[in-house]
Amino acid sequence: MTKSSAPIRLAVIDSDTGFVRVLAKRVEAMSWQLRALDAPVPPHELVAMRLNAVVVDVSMLGQRAWEYIEAIGEGIPGLGLIVCSVQSTVAQRVRGLRLGADDWVSKPCHPEEVIARVEAVVRRRKRAEARVDRGPLVVGELEIRVDQFQAFVGGHNLDLTRREFELLRLLAESPAQVLQREEIYQRVWGYAMAHGDRSVDVFVRKLRQKLEATSPGWRYIHTHFGIGYRFQPETDRSVERPGEVAAEEPAASSTDAEEATPNGTGAGIASRA
Repeated sequence: MTKSSAPIRLAVIDSDTGFVRVLAKRVEAMSWQLRALDAPVPPHELVAMRLNAVVVDVSMLGQRAWEYIEAIGEGIPGLGLIVCSVQSTVAQRVRGLRLGADDWVSKPCHPEEVIARVEAVVRRRKRAEARVDRGPLVVGELEIRVDQFQAFVGGHNLDLTRREFELLRLLAESPAQVLQREEIYQRVWGYAMAHGDRSVDVFVRKLRQKLEATSPGWRYIHTHFGIGYRFQPETDRSVERPGEVAAEEPAASSTDAEEATPNGTGAGIASRA
């Protein structure tokens, strides 16, 4: 934290008094504002605390852990969420990150590591908030409001989840560029995409459904099979571009896989107009 930066407002939800005590000493030395909570509180109470970040030990939550992570991750877009636990599997960590956690720390851990991770999360959030001053992004019938983490068509809210909004904003801020799935995943989810993961395709499909329901006369997101996606508003659904061939999008399978690389080439590119 630089001298000119405002102190970070952090809440720690953890019943491990030893861990909280050690962390509190270090945080206080940095002039941060700390709220130590020995039990989970409803997400709306976290909103009232006007926090920058929260560290949560999921072992306190039991079966409610995933629901709580998702409620914070999706319901409080501006709040950084760092999850910690004594024991966790790769599957649990991946699930937590996909539900909205910004980071996951395994105990025992050094307080300096926790502080560094909190700083990194808050730094990323502030960079995103800095873009709010540019005003809404208007493309086609679509108005993207970064300050509200939402998008609108004719005043109608698309009711996007936090992840859907981050995906839409990334694509819209890179108009006419083909973004590879791996790049999209890294920039939206925040970590490397595992082999065979179809999360990007699934979220693009959900986002398209919401866009098509509110703005049926436009097509915004185009598929480049075997590569990724391109954002370019178009009103003519039959338009074809040089180097592209029109193709029907394959139906989603039971695994929600939306696209597949064309047999043998991997170079076929199709625009979903």
